[in-house]
Amino acid sequence: MRTVDVLVVGAGLAGLRTACLLARRGLDVMVVDRRRSLSAGIRTTGIFVRRTLDDFDMPEHLLGPGVRDVLLYPPSRRAPIRLTSDRDEYRVADMAAVYEHAHRAAESAGARVFLGVRYVDASRGSVRFVGAEPVTARFIVGADGARSRVARDLGLDVNRRFLVGAELVYPIAPGTTAPAFHCVLDPRIAPGYLGWVIDDGRHAHVGVAGYPNAMRTGIRHLLDAFAADAPGTTPPAGPVERRGGPIPVGGVLRRLACPAGLLVGDAAGAVSPLTAGGLDPCLRMSELAAAVTAAYLRTGDQRMLSQYDGNALRTRFRGRLLLRRAFAGIRSPAAAEAAVTALRGRAGRALTARILFGDGSFPEVNPHLADLAIDHPD
Repeated sequence: MRTVDVLVVGAGLAGLRTACLLARRGLDVMVVDRRRSLSAGIRTTGIFVRRTLDDFDMPEHLLGPGVRDVLLYPPSRRAPIRLTSDRDEYRVADMAAVYEHAHRAAESAGARVFLGVRYVDASRGSVRFVGAEPVTARFIVGADGARSRVARDLGLDVNRRFLVGAELVYPIAPGTTAPAFHCVLDPRIAPGYLGWVIDDGRHAHVGVAGYPNAMRTGIRHLLDAFAADAPGTTPPAGPVERRGGPIPVGGVLRRLACPAGLLVGDAAGAVSPLTAGGLDPCLRMSELAAAVTAAYLRTGDQRMLSQYDGNALRTRFRGRLLLRRAFAGIRSPAAAEAAVTALRGRAGRALTARILFGDGSFPEVNPHLADLAIDHPD
């Protein structure tokens, strides 16, 4: 039976990024994903915020035009609030190409990536799959999504609060749309969240998300109804792609690591509770996870794992968790209309701009820990 230093379950952005960083540190890394193609089953719109683009090297050719304007609509769709930044705040990536880029980077660093291999379970270091022979792993990284099987097998915390999102992707003719992010606050189509339209220069992404128990008519029906007259786009006859899946919005989980492994990305709840954005925290937590994992495997000191502390990370989201609860309480169109009206004032616009354009992020890798983990294992 083959032995590896680290098994990463899930070849999304979090898993591939973590695998790449670990392989660069000289560890023997194996990645498995049940998908046969990384372009299948994409769940994210692919919106990268300015802070991510400033701090991480994203390939320019995989990103759409910069977006500076956000329009927030009440249920009536009349007189939206327009917020304009003096900088590019958002860019939508070609996520299939981003995953493939991350795949190549991981393999170039020395990680071995196996697609079409489904993780079954882990017991006493032995990991079983469908589609491959079992392996023995010194450490497992769970990057297997919001409903992580690895988290349950390792006895770590699991996500319990979700939105469910769905999106249609329509082709658009280049140069026919102005870059803008349209957000509709209407509990009839997106209870507790938003409907949105944003484009990447080639495709318009039209989506809705909300609490599953409040979407009584079904998310597909709500999405199709919203897409028929969504602001900011005139969709053609049919979409070229449908996306969707659960979005954890309970904040970063408390117990993220144990001597057998740790969690990253959606599996760790690394999604902003308020905005449901997960790409920025995904990348940042992957940096921290790789540093912690390498340091732990190099030294055998379990105290290294305490650096990957969900309780500490949750403090960065305390305010957004409170706002998430307030947002979830907007249950009627009249209440949503009133909420947008309240945001039209100076204080409301400042709060909205801070949420949409703010520089806050998490976590930053402890420099001492990062330096410690750079050395190759003895």
